[in-house]
Amino acid sequence: MCLTFSQLLLNSYILLNPLEYKSDGFSWDSYGLKPVLAYSLCFQKGYSRKVPAHIKHIGPGLRTSKQPLDSVIIRPYCSRMEFGKGLFFRQLFESESSTYTYLLADKESREAVLIDPVLETVERDLKLVEELGFNLKVAVNTHCHADHITGTGLLKNRLFGMKSAISRHSGASADILLSEGDKIHFGKHHLSVRETPGHTDGCVTLVTEDHSMAFTGDALLIRGCGRTDFQQGCSRKLYESVHQKIFTLPPQCLVFPAHDYKGQTASTVGEEKRFNPRLTKSMEEFVDIMVNLNLPKPAKIDIAVPANLVCGLHEV
Repeated sequence: MCLTFSQLLLNSYILLNPLEYKSDGFSWDSYGLKPVLAYSLCFQKGYSRKVPAHIKHIGPGLRTSKQPLDSVIIRPYCSRMEFGKGLFFRQLFESESSTYTYLLADKESREAVLIDPVLETVERDLKLVEELGFNLKVAVNTHCHADHITGTGLLKNRLFGMKSAISRHSGASADILLSEGDKIHFGKHHLSVRETPGHTDGCVTLVTEDHSMAFTGDALLIRGCGRTDFQQGCSRKLYESVHQKIFTLPPQCLVFPAHDYKGQTASTVGEEKRFNPRLTKSMEEFVDIMVNLNLPKPAKIDIAVPANLVCGLHEV
């Protein structure tokens, strides 16, 4: 059986560094030159998408196992799960709202930041933070979400000294109100704040100090963008935000959005500048696309927005 490369592009992560794995696995080696997609195929339990196989070839850069394979399990992974320069990174997922939560930490000081926590997955996040021995300093929301309730309130109740953060233009309450150019420090690392309004007035994009990763919230999604038809949405603002604040980052900068609904996990600035079907258009074309989306309002908007306007300070 021969799997085509397209069959491997499910829940894939983007890599910057070459990988070496056990002999019973496969890896797509980026050779450290540019971001590419990667998979590890192994016999471990606990992962979905079993593939019957007498696999001899997967695609360019993938090497076959030394052992015969009756079946394998495709397991997505990210090289930046254990990122260099002392930075820990983990992408987490909440399935009901298709929300990504991101945990970043300084390996030396153990100080950590959590981006876009969800109420329903707080226990999972707390367990992970405890297991890894991190000290969660800040939980930050990229904007006032309309499709889920933030987990910052419960996190504050459970973790003494942890602070919540959100844009000062969001209209929400938090311990830290963020503005353009602010920095969220954790150990020797920090995230820089770029204001990217348009989906809401209070949207921010958080960028690592080396410009290798951008957490774009709902401003820029993978091959898409956030809606502009509720809260303080404005298509023209969103177009300008993405082009001026995100598309000006290096093309190899990894894009990690707050949501994805098609099983994708990451992109790059370069990819989105080339392939995003909305934001590669002119502003007028973009506005026309957004006006004609005609989507139903988020199911939880009437509950989520009021709760998130007091993010991190309300009683849960």
